[in-house]
Amino acid sequence: MTVAEPALDTRRLLALSASAFMVLAAEPLYLLVDTAVVGHLGSVPLGALGIGAALMDVLLVVGAFVEYGTTSRAARQFGAGNRNAAVNEGVQASWLAVAIGLVVVAAGEALADPLTRVLAGGPGPVQSAAESWFRIAVIGMPGVLLVLAGNGWMRGVQETKAPVRIVLAANAASAVASPILVYPVGMGLVGSAVANVGAQIIGAALFLRALSRAAERRRPQGLVMRAQLVVGRDLLIRSAAFQVAFLSAAGVAARMGSAQVAAHQIGLQLWNFLALVLDSFAIAAQSLVGAALGGSDVGLARHTAWRVARYGLWAGCVFAVLLAAGWEIIPAVFTSSEAVRHQAHLLWPWFVAMMPAAGVVFALDGVLIGAGDVAFMRTLTVVAAVGAFAPINLAALRWDWGIGGVWAGLAAFIGVRLVGMVWRAAGTRWQVVGTGDPP
Repeated sequence: MTVAEPALDTRRLLALSASAFMVLAAEPLYLLVDTAVVGHLGSVPLGALGIGAALMDVLLVVGAFVEYGTTSRAARQFGAGNRNAAVNEGVQASWLAVAIGLVVVAAGEALADPLTRVLAGGPGPVQSAAESWFRIAVIGMPGVLLVLAGNGWMRGVQETKAPVRIVLAANAASAVASPILVYPVGMGLVGSAVANVGAQIIGAALFLRALSRAAERRRPQGLVMRAQLVVGRDLLIRSAAFQVAFLSAAGVAARMGSAQVAAHQIGLQLWNFLALVLDSFAIAAQSLVGAALGGSDVGLARHTAWRVARYGLWAGCVFAVLLAAGWEIIPAVFTSSEAVRHQAHLLWPWFVAMMPAAGVVFALDGVLIGAGDVAFMRTLTVVAAVGAFAPINLAALRWDWGIGGVWAGLAAFIGVRLVGMVWRAAGTRWQVVGTGDPP
């Protein structure tokens, strides 16, 4: 046992993980509720929601550095005893969030028709409904990015309560509004998009209020924002690689049929929910590892890395057991269509099998991002997405492997990243100390 090991505050680790769990679970839980609400409208609205949500995920690639980059930079300042500088990272990230969000809205509105046509395999009922949903949902992107920036700086200074209150309040209001707008008000699929935008506006306003109270300086600072953009470059490429994989999956599923794309949407939303829950350990690692390295405590950073990896493995095993037990029940919650449930059962074995590995992957992902080792993360993710996930998904369409082939691609994506991150974490190149940006 190293000297630094007893210094690890397990209670702080669990508190940060629990806080991140609540924050991360709130959004996908809302999406699961929304999927269940829309799912009972039929397979066409559910498939359209899947395509629209996939496009929103594409646009969110720009949000990775606003959140995760802010956490790692703020955590290093916080670990070095510079709380005001840590909060200032949140101020500058919020300015970037507004500017980038407005650009994303303009681009999304301009490209809504061709993008939904590509994913849907051409014009038709699913494409038309997806475009209508997306045009409304994309309006909330500045709010989405402000929420991400708010989560980023609060995690960096190890604030555990305020993010939970804000995110739960915003998403609870939206979860109540969605079924009301979809059914009694009669807005149908569009009602879910309106409720989504409402949640982002509420969350953004509450995070801005908290930032205004904590910050000493509120004006934009070019030097800090440029430094954030440097970190963001690699995180952006990393996020884009994720989207190459997941967009290819959505496109392949859509071309297989409405039942397949609807089943993929159910599986994908469950995956997003469980993956973000596993990511709660990664969020804790980002904050604690960043703070430890900012305070020049390499031993503590290393011990924290392997502690959260073990927690991630245990959580992944628990989720695998629960998914296996719910093979029949869980898909039926989201759809009454026998065809959709059948397709969900085809992807289920892959879903169950990859959960333990995913637990370790997400935990170590947070460790390396917290350490600022984003260049390595960029390269590994590109290799896994372009070299493993996307080719298998395209082969599934070419040789009629079905929806199970699509999910085999996801399993390969996890496997490649698992090998790479365990190898990296076992070395020392990520252990850069101080408050400056790692080379």
